[in-house]
Amino acid sequence: MKVGKITQIIGPVIDVEFPEGIKLPEIYNALKIEHEGKEIILETVKHLEPGRIRAISMQSTDGLKRGFEVIDMEKQIEVPVGPEVLGN
Repeated sequence: MKVGKITQIIGPVIDVEFPEGIKLPEIYNALKIEHEGKEIILETVKHLEPGRIRAISMQSTDGLKRGFEVIDMEKQIEVPVGPEVLGN
């Protein structure tokens, strides 16, 4: 499990730093932050300098702070699809 820390928050844009020697999450990988009993999902959009990535939050970033742990889910965001969405 790859775990990083938030280094910057600008609205829905979050920069995350991972420890040296850990492979960065792939572009489009889902990341997870656990905060106040909720999961906040991010999507990796850019590799910055070595050890840092930029991600976009899928939920509000209110209450998040620098230093919070970010977990790489090691897969892309998935959304369940049922008959209502498919139009069946």
